[in-house]
Amino acid sequence: MRFRRETAIALLAHGLALAPLLWLSHAVFAAALGADPVAELTRYSGQAAVIFLLLSLSARPLRMLTQWQWPLRLRRMLGLWAFTWASLHLLVYAVLDLGGYWPQLAEDLLKRPYITVGAIVWLLLLALAATSTKASVRRLGRHWKSLHRLVFVAAPLALAHAIWQEKTGLGDAVWQAPLLAVLLMTRWVAWIDGSRKQRPQ
Repeated sequence: MRFRRETAIALLAHGLALAPLLWLSHAVFAAALGADPVAELTRYSGQAAVIFLLLSLSARPLRMLTQWQWPLRLRRMLGLWAFTWASLHLLVYAVLDLGGYWPQLAEDLLKRPYITVGAIVWLLLLALAATSTKASVRRLGRHWKSLHRLVFVAAPLALAHAIWQEKTGLGDAVWQAPLLAVLLMTRWVAWIDGSRKQRPQ
């Protein structure tokens, strides 16, 4: 029964995670992305990456609040979806926006700070995705947790990258920034509490 419940939750989560990609595919083929489809693709893929990153960071706080185990089991999947959307975001920019003109990409990396920050976020997510397997956990041992704490660097940088691109206002960061602050504070408090418990009495 437990196996069936966990399988059902995983399938439902994958289905919900796949829904934005299916909608985007439909919008592309239906020419429903407005007057500037490349800009809309860039915005949509970038926001999806940030949202899945926030969802992955929500797993442990939700586990702490509810004692449910399933959020932790979905954390890896959510992180991989964040990397998938970040990669799509990069491809849209490099291939559709720049037309595959790689010298321009190199120039943007050097001259546009928000592009540099976005590239750093993608590299961090690449490292996390590449080491998300059970084999990587065994191979890296105690260093695996240290490596995957880089998500706490990637998330604020991803949000900064998104805000930097907004021409007016903060966009979706109006609600994403407070949520990220709460999630990071929750993890910091939990880390402090765990450190105190480990100290010899």
